[in-house]
Amino acid sequence: MLDDKLKKALNDQMNFEFYAAHSYLAMAAYCSSESLDGFANFFLVQAEEERFHAMKFYNFINALGERATIQSLNQPNNSFSSVLDAFEKALKQEKEVTKSIYHLSDLALDGREHATISFLKWFIEEQVEEEDMFDSIINKLKRIDNDSNAFFMLDDEFSKRTFTPEEE
Repeated sequence: MLDDKLKKALNDQMNFEFYAAHSYLAMAAYCSSESLDGFANFFLVQAEEERFHAMKFYNFINALGERATIQSLNQPNNSFSSVLDAFEKALKQEKEVTKSIYHLSDLALDGREHATISFLKWFIEEQVEEEDMFDSIINKLKRIDNDSNAFFMLDDEFSKRTFTPEEE
């Protein structure tokens, strides 16, 4: 049985993952409104991935015999000045997720909750990949600056992105 502090933190993280998906949908909507369908697809796929992460928490909480508690979602940011701005805000959000996962890990370590420690290792590795991916894309966007051909090549590349959840 989880202590109340860890149980609340796991539920908060699950809901934060749902919020992240919600936020990526707002970024996709911005890109769609700019007729940048590849970038929109990138963020739609990212939203799917975040919902998958949230459901991993949901399933873990329930597997421990606890109850997942769904909260209301705050309105995500819907204002972006550019695709670069959307990606910079996405990276900032991923850094907040990382910080939250680290906090959860600290709580699990302090409570000697070994199942939770093991569960969170996957998320720690995932966050390294997420931050690296967004940082790399931001650097590409800054490098291509006003090169519309390179920008639309990147848009085309992102139109092919898909999400395939790994086998449990």
